[in-house]
Amino acid sequence: MFNIYTPLLILIGCVLQDHAYPADELMPLTCRGRVRGLEPSRGDVDDALGMFSLTLIDTLDTLVLLNKTAEFEAAVRRVLKDVRLDNDVVVSVFETNIRVLGGLLGGHSMAVMLKDAGHYMQWYQDELLHMAKDLGLRLLPAFNTSSGLPYPRVNLKHGVRGPESRTGTETDTCTACAGTIILEFAALSRFTGDPVFEVHARRALNFLWEKRQRNSNLVGTTINIHSGEWVRRDSGVGAGIDSYYEYLLKAYILLGDDLFLQRFNIHYASIMKYISQPPLLLDVHIHKPLLPARTWMDSLLAFFPGLQVLKGDIRPAIETHEMLYQVTKKHNFLPEAFTTDFRVHWAQHPLRPEFAESTYFLYKATKDPYYLEVGRTVLDNLNRFARVPCGFAAMKDVRTGSHEDRMDSFFLAEMFKYLFLLFAEEEDLPFNVEDYIFTTEAHLLPLSLSTAPHAASLPHLSASEELDDSNFDWTCPNTRLLFPDPAFPRNLRDPIRSAVDKSCPRPALHREPGMGRPPLRAQDFMANNPDHLELLRRMGVSLIHLKDGRVQLVQHATQAVSAVAAEDGMRFMQEMMELSSQQQKEQLPPRAVQIISHPFFGRVVLTAGPAQFGTDLSKSITGVRGFVTVAEPYSGCAELSNAAFVQGRIALLQRGQCMFAEKARHIMKAGAIGGIVIDDNEGSSSDTAPLFQMAGDGRNTDDVTLPLLFLFYKEGNILLEALKEYREVEVLLSDKARDRGEIHWTEQEGATDWRHVQNMGPYFSSLETRFDSVTISKCEFVKFLSSLMHLKDSPFYGKNSSNKQRQMTVIITLRHEGQSMWKISRTSSAVAKAIKRYDETGPHEDRHRKGRPRVTSAADDKFI
Repeated sequence: MFNIYTPLLILIGCVLQDHAYPADELMPLTCRGRVRGLEPSRGDVDDALGMFSLTLIDTLDTLVLLNKTAEFEAAVRRVLKDVRLDNDVVVSVFETNIRVLGGLLGGHSMAVMLKDAGHYMQWYQDELLHMAKDLGLRLLPAFNTSSGLPYPRVNLKHGVRGPESRTGTETDTCTACAGTIILEFAALSRFTGDPVFEVHARRALNFLWEKRQRNSNLVGTTINIHSGEWVRRDSGVGAGIDSYYEYLLKAYILLGDDLFLQRFNIHYASIMKYISQPPLLLDVHIHKPLLPARTWMDSLLAFFPGLQVLKGDIRPAIETHEMLYQVTKKHNFLPEAFTTDFRVHWAQHPLRPEFAESTYFLYKATKDPYYLEVGRTVLDNLNRFARVPCGFAAMKDVRTGSHEDRMDSFFLAEMFKYLFLLFAEEEDLPFNVEDYIFTTEAHLLPLSLSTAPHAASLPHLSASEELDDSNFDWTCPNTRLLFPDPAFPRNLRDPIRSAVDKSCPRPALHREPGMGRPPLRAQDFMANNPDHLELLRRMGVSLIHLKDGRVQLVQHATQAVSAVAAEDGMRFMQEMMELSSQQQKEQLPPRAVQIISHPFFGRVVLTAGPAQFGTDLSKSITGVRGFVTVAEPYSGCAELSNAAFVQGRIALLQRGQCMFAEKARHIMKAGAIGGIVIDDNEGSSSDTAPLFQMAGDGRNTDDVTLPLLFLFYKEGNILLEALKEYREVEVLLSDKARDRGEIHWTEQEGATDWRHVQNMGPYFSSLETRFDSVTISKCEFVKFLSSLMHLKDSPFYGKNSSNKQRQMTVIITLRHEGQSMWKISRTSSAVAKAIKRYDETGPHEDRHRKGRPRVTSAADDKFI
């Protein structure tokens, strides 16, 4: 194995004796200890420091693992002699729990193990456990909330909310902060026999579970500790949430309570459905999980492949880990955050251990020597770029190699622990690590706690809850049986390595002669074009149709027909990412399609996606109004055969077969005043899918001067069904829905002429059946009748209308929630008088008649 003992022991000696002690952390550039209050404040980062020799406590069990038992015994004596917990300092509940309480419990576990072995620690009488209980009691006041979620900070001496505590006014905490308590608190309860700690930790977990988003089964990033409302509704597996998921699964492993596994499995299924886009893990919104919350990832998600190994889901663990490794090789370290095309988003690297942790677990599961090489790369980079004369310094910028005077305690507690375990042979270990569970800070807690004498008195899963054992979520998979081919991990890694390696521009390879087709450009790609799909296949790119109507492109370079084709595929994928990024920057607000004809009268408003070209409806006061007609061909990808019927109307088109701009040009040529493109993906809806906006064709689209809107399948089907039933449907295209009072029927306000009223067809020929199916107010209907008096070419218009037209009889009976009943009959002049009387006096009351408005025509006379 690689010799990592010497630099590690020098560093530990430096930290514990020469430079840092008794300070909480070492400052490796200035070779002195970091004492809170004496150094410039770093904000929330300093909340981990409590003047309790943090690094010393955090590394106790590391010494035992490295077979430095005498040094461990001396360190324990030093902790008992010098460390005090009653300090008047405000600390992070989360950091103090995982680092200090976890460190004391891990040290206690090691001390008991060594004492039982009969060689070391024979004097030990649970002193570290007593300190751990003292600390646990100092953390408990933070849980004094109505929800059971802890305050994010607590004063070690004065608790919370008191005048001297200087804390207790916070309202929010992160999900991981409240959900990463159960291992340490349950272990403390079972070691001491006092259930109060585990009860509080379970209460907090139960509250988070109850507050999950029930449709997506995801949790947000931050939550109000009093009301339980989500403050940040983005959800992922990185910062702010990470160890909440980790502790659900590990609580099941440590405590044996099936409730934790059941909850983890439900969360995990949602993570793989919404967040996982192998090899990426992208945050989403909990209420609209198909909508990405951001286009970058943070380094804390590097723990997730290791958790997937514990879960038994090896394939995605290999894929995500390989992506992280390639990013690490590109920048020497994993940046604090990086984009989906693997560029630096946040350049810091505080020597986080999560990637080393996942590397260790993958090696344990696969025994693939590739992961030893990964570990060697991590170790070499630490020695080459982070090593300084007084330890290891965090990277201020991975791009420049500049350092920060910082070495967090987790570097010693976790990083070198996992690297040692990765390279260690079985005979190098002083005990069997399989008998322990690692906390999120890599502290060792014995699995025997599940059978501790006091465990039976603690709350467990209710017997009434049935566990679903119909699938393999309740079993441990045999990975060697599932993946017998030893080349299986390599086959998963190779295309990911190629994708990351080519994510930055490179000189193009010389094209092989006889390639047959030029590379497909992203701006020309159509998902339903067979020729384009064949080109993708040759380039090793596969197309996946998502439930929300979008398509996902994935390249497997090994499946390309040649190296040059694989290069073309990478160029295509890069162009597609750039095109997508450009479109996101040009994001436009949603538009509205409002059905204003009978019997809707503006009540039905359909959420529509905008186009990045054509008329900008946000600059139009009135919008664009017209009757709709289905284009022929429906795709709109050729000259319309029904151009005469489309002229002066709004054309309905189906998505697909050509670019959106091409559709717009064809309906413009036919004389349309607007267009509506309806999604061809059955089941898509604006309720569940992110806003879709139609991009141009990569060329100048200034020639498109009409508005074009996009409707998902569900909303488009509403419009098509209305057209099928009523034959003539008028809509308003606008930037937002108009109030019905703003939509008028008079000529002056845009109702055009009598021919448009005639186009309403069945409205006049079958008044009874039409009006029996809707609800409309008397006022709206009277306004409509009144407008007939002013429409040119109307039988009711002016004094020149024929006697026959004037003798038309209509009987109108309106009934609406008991408000009125009145009749209009005989002649149009009678209609006018009735309307005038209605306008002057209002309706007569008749509270004995209830129901929907109804209009009946006279037996012998009908309009039209």
